Amino acid sequence: MKPTRSHGRQSARPSLKPRALMQDAPDYADVWQARIVTLFPDLFPGVLGASLTGKALHEGRWQLHTHDLRDFGIGKHRNVDDTPAGGGAGMVMRADVVGPALARAQSHAHGRWPILYMSPRGRRFDQAMARDLASCAGVTMLCGRFEGVDERVIEHFGITEVSLGDFVMTGGELAAQAMIDATVRLLPGVLGNAESIEEESHASGLLEHPQYTRPAEWEGREIPPVLMSGNHGEIAKWRQAQAEELTRKRRPDMWAAFESKD
Repeated sequence: MKPTRSHGRQSARPSLKPRALMQDAPDYADVWQARIVTLFPDLFPGVLGASLTGKALHEGRWQLHTHDLRDFGIGKHRNVDDTPAGGGAGMVMRADVVGPALARAQSHAHGRWPILYMSPRGRRFDQAMARDLASCAGVTMLCGRFEGVDERVIEHFGITEVSLGDFVMTGGELAAQAMIDATVRLLPGVLGNAESIEEESHASGLLEHPQYTRPAEWEGREIPPVLMSGNHGEIAKWRQAQAEELTRKRRPDMWAAFESKD
């Protein structure tokens, strides 16, 4: 059997069941943590248990913990929601359920440790927020369901609402995983090559330049000659020009912000 290979020289091999990566471990003050308050804890670690984020989780470079909202449910049936005050469609997650769950999660918090609520009405998540989260001691993420969560919880805990974009999902779990992935890859030692972070899209306010690798010709298309020239100065100029052109065409909002810095 051929050895397992992945992009570049990194390789990822299945060694543990995904949930095994989240077995109880001591909370270390110097290890970044994500605490997830959710109705579906079995959805974690999900994609976070694979590839480099999963490897880093296994190595203890970051920690992931879930808090099951159902454990804080009310009554015999562990109800977590009720009808909206004032009427309307759907159900709303109860303050007396979500509040205690968040309090439990935050009992582990130390240092700068924000609480985020995955919400379509929130601030749009971006690379700057990922960098900021990576500089925190940890983060607690509330994954909403139904029509949302009682507003009093958001006010009481000073929660920041965050969105992946202008669309609505059935729950916040996928959004939370996406945000954690974008953050964890910025933690020291996770990617292994700091330069790859500095050169990728959004790191400099521009989209990333096109990438090429072998073969030199494919389907009649060749790698741009400048990339094969060995002239690193000219290669850098070409990449910068390509990044600017792509950003100008595809993301005029980013281009305007980039130009304003000059």
